[in-house]
Amino acid sequence: MKTEVLSMKMFLAGEWISKEESIAVLNPQDDSFITSVPAASAEDMLIAIEQAKEGAQIAASMPVHQRISILNKAANYINENSEKYAETIALEGSKTILQARAEVKRCIQTLQISAEEARRIHGETIPFDQGEGSEDRLGYYYRFPIGIIAAITPFNDPLNLVAHKVGPAIASGNAIIVKPATVTPLSALLLAEAFEAAGLPPKVISVITGHGGEIGDILITHPAIRMVSFTGGLETGEKIAHKAGLKKISMELGSNSPVIILKDADLPGAVEATVSGAFYAVGQNCLGVQRVYIEQDIYDEFCSEFIVRVRQYRVGDKMLETTDMGPMISEKEAMRVEKWVNEAVDKGATLLIGGKREGAFYSPTVLTDVPADCTIAQQEIFGPVVLLYPVDDFSSAIEKSNDVDYGLQAGIFTRDIEKAFEAIEKMNVGGIMINDSSDYRIDGMPFGGVKGSGLGREGVKYAIQEMTEPKVVSFKLNYKKSM
Repeated sequence: MKTEVLSMKMFLAGEWISKEESIAVLNPQDDSFITSVPAASAEDMLIAIEQAKEGAQIAASMPVHQRISILNKAANYINENSEKYAETIALEGSKTILQARAEVKRCIQTLQISAEEARRIHGETIPFDQGEGSEDRLGYYYRFPIGIIAAITPFNDPLNLVAHKVGPAIASGNAIIVKPATVTPLSALLLAEAFEAAGLPPKVISVITGHGGEIGDILITHPAIRMVSFTGGLETGEKIAHKAGLKKISMELGSNSPVIILKDADLPGAVEATVSGAFYAVGQNCLGVQRVYIEQDIYDEFCSEFIVRVRQYRVGDKMLETTDMGPMISEKEAMRVEKWVNEAVDKGATLLIGGKREGAFYSPTVLTDVPADCTIAQQEIFGPVVLLYPVDDFSSAIEKSNDVDYGLQAGIFTRDIEKAFEAIEKMNVGGIMINDSSDYRIDGMPFGGVKGSGLGREGVKYAIQEMTEPKVVSFKLNYKKSM
């Protein structure tokens, strides 16, 4: 299966620009060449920022109906070219073609939700006379766009996670500069193509391709940038936070997601959901199931059924509709996962299945008896590996679930409503899924975590809150003094 991909250009303030220096975009499945994109320079990023200053003024002055129209037209453009978008996602990244098609559908929904939320950016009246001496004042607040937003996006959802930053930015009247992942820039460029086709005024959006070491610091430290929206790893997020200066920061930094299986759970449903949650998109998923805590009474049965389901997983060519799991994003990443698994086994972990690497492919892997001091027990795996643990009781499962420096989402399987609510209260996460794995999200919900999982919330409505500020308006009315 082949697709035409965008030519070797980046989108700088409404213009498609090529450069002498370029970056090869490779298919991680076999390292075959797809195309190349410009390697932007520091000067290119400075130009994009200068252009975005005017773009921010243009965006802020766009009436709401125009923003709605542009967002819906962009969504329609993607829908009309959906297979092109899906094939591009699958070719440059790790997703299978079926998973890529699902991402395209979500991207369309994200832009449609952005259009809907553009009409709901409301303020409120303020009863100023609640303060003594302010009986002669009336007023309100409204929300205004903050200006230029820097969006730094990851490889694992190269279209929809970009849309989660671009859609709310346009809906709220901001300009935005996107720095996509170096290994998966094509999907972000196709999103820019959709907005150009939709009639978005030039200078409102730029998608600048290049190496983070060359252009990243300029983007995040420039005083004209009023917000940095970053999705990626904790280590990089911490560096950005230290460098960014006085500006808003929104970060989704991944997780080490736990799922609890109690003895009253629907076992077949729990197995199916946790296997999918562990291995969807090769485990390169911030919501991916990494740790499963199973009550001792059902531990052996759960493990047995879990392995049976994992054995059915079909690993191979990601462009085939029959494939469940393709390669990781690079052989380097597969080697990292291999190293972490081997470390755990050397320290006493039991390998139930998997643990095999061939190039960028790493087989679905299940470990038990993993010591707490292993890297794989504490850090985000971001690969197709899941750890199974027996626990004596519910309280122990909660305690162990919270015992990492992450807290994005979690899951619990139980029929006991009391225990479900106890988990809701006691689990330190940004979202908890009852009778589902941690790997569940819709694009309209607030999305983010606590501890090392990040700052702020995405999800269109909630991203718009981050991308706007309230402005208070107060009228002092002389006629009120004479009353």
